[in-house]
Order: sequence, then C-alpha cells, then structure tokens
Amino acid sequence: MSDDSPSRQRAALVFNPVKADGPSLKALVSNLSSEHGWDEPLFYETTVEDLGDGVTREALEQQPSAVLVAGGDGTVRAVSEAMTGSGVPLTIVPSGTGNLLARNLRLPLEKPEPMVRATFDGTTQQIDVGIARMTRESGETEERAFVVMGGMGLDAAMIANTSGDLKKRVGWVAYVDGAAKSLIGAKPFEIMYQLAGHKMHRATVHSVLFANCGSLPAGLELIPEASVSDGQLDIALFQPKSALGWLLVWRRVAWDNSVLRKFRAGREILKLRTKDNSVRYSRGDGIDVAAQGLHPVQLDGDEFGEATQMRVHVEAGALIVTLPKGHDKSA
Repeated sequence: MSDDSPSRQRAALVFNPVKADGPSLKALVSNLSSEHGWDEPLFYETTVEDLGDGVTREALEQQPSAVLVAGGDGTVRAVSEAMTGSGVPLTIVPSGTGNLLARNLRLPLEKPEPMVRATFDGTTQQIDVGIARMTRESGETEERAFVVMGGMGLDAAMIANTSGDLKKRVGWVAYVDGAAKSLIGAKPFEIMYQLAGHKMHRATVHSVLFANCGSLPAGLELIPEASVSDGQLDIALFQPKSALGWLLVWRRVAWDNSVLRKFRAGREILKLRTKDNSVRYSRGDGIDVAAQGLHPVQLDGDEFGEATQMRVHVEAGALIVTLPKGHDKSA
C-alpha cells in the first residue's frame, strides 16, 4: 500500500557550541517544531576544522525545509556560503558579539525565541551574497562568500591583532584594541582597481572594503547607503595621508554618516562642507583589485590569510533569510 500522505517538514540547526547555548537551543527548536507539526529537527555542531559550511552541506543533503544558524559572524558567514543558491530559508539566531548581518536586517537580538519561532511562522527576504576570489603569492586562488563585508589591508590587520580572549570579555569593543595595535607603523600601499564596466584607477590606501551592508555596532554607519538587497557592492577606499586624515576618517564614520545623515539639517550641512578624500566611496556589481605586495584579507571579521589580488562580485538575491512575522526592516 503506497503512502499518499504529504511529506512532513523538518528544520536543521547548525550551531557553534562556543557561542550558543546548545542544549537550551536544541530544546527550543524541538519544542517549536513539535508545536507546528514539523518532524524532529536535525542538529549539527561546528568545529575548529569545520566552521559551518561543511555540516551545512550535510544538512542540505537531508532536504530540510529550513536551516537555523546560531553562532558568531564567522559561523553565519560559513553557513551562508553553503546556503547560497540553495533556495532553503536561513534563520539567523543571534549568538555572537557582533551579529552584524542580524543588526543590518534589524532582527531581534536579545533572545533566541523570536527568531526560532519565525522559522515556522515568519516571512522571508532574498538578500545578496558577496563572492571574493583571493589570489595568493603562489598564484593559487581561493573563493569564499561573505554577507556583511570583506576587506584588504588595515581592517584585516586590525582583526588579526584583536585578542580572542578580550573579545569574549568585552565583545566588539575589543576591536578598538586591535585597531590601536594595527595603526602603529601602518603603511599605505598602492593598488590598481576597476569596477565592472568602468576604467582602471590607481590609489594609495590603507584599506579597501567591499560591503554588502554597512552598519556596525554602537550605531556606527560605515557605509550608510549600503543595502543587502540592491544587487550592488559598496566599495570604500580608506586613504588618509596623515594623522589629520585619520581624524577625518573618524569624523566621516562616527559623525557625518552616523549622526548628520539622519537629519535633514545635517544633510544640508554635508552638502556645504568641503569634500575630503580620506574615505572614497563607489558602487558596482563587482571590482578587481591588484595590490603592490601581499596584504591581509578578512571576510565578515574572519582572517583569510594574505593576497596580492582580489576579484569580488555580488550574487543578487542568492540567499533567502527568515524574518519575524510583521517585521519592520526600517526600524
């Protein structure tokens, strides 16, 4: 006798046991699965060797109706990489210190239940995914995804110089210590860069950032016009020429972008201000960067070694993320 009953739905949870409370989270996902008539969920833990992309591919082989990820920005990046183009919704359960993608999507950050519940009764949104191909000194290449932002130069050195123990104690504020260490002896470097469809340019920079979204903790707007769903990358070149130049960088990010742009009068002030080139913004669906020498690379706050070249593009709408029912993305 054939079984004509409709197939049951099942969720899969991928979690970082260091960042997330595994037992309570598993219990919550199990209880809500049962409450909504879904089968018992699947559970996968990340490891030092597998940051989440490998176990997520294992989970997708089981054809789940939804995948949940609980961990820091690195875990979210790795799981998103594996989920790109899958067509399966991804629920982000904030668990780390930065929660950058969750912040940019204005998701609830305090407790896991609203996001876990959204897996079963929420809505979805398609967002863009950045793809970065890094060329090493040997000529070998490595391609990885990111959902928030990647960079080459001082920003990556800052992350490399940030103490993991300090991050555990004070969260994202630890990056201030990493920034201070990196600025000592920091030297600009030459790059050639070309946005897709545009001519080649030369610049002397401390960092080049490729952003899918631009909001940081504490209300800082690094790239205020960046959007996760516009099919575009926002590029920022940091090129201060002196100590005063670094003050101009800080003014642009902490005051101009994060305060003045929010008010009509502030925007009028910005129109009247003399332009400075300490930070230069541009936008496109891809960019090629060739640097003079080897420089560190970061993607969503994780180190990815050193590279001489990067080719970065965006895959529009390639990742489906879950939102709570009635969620206001502009809140």
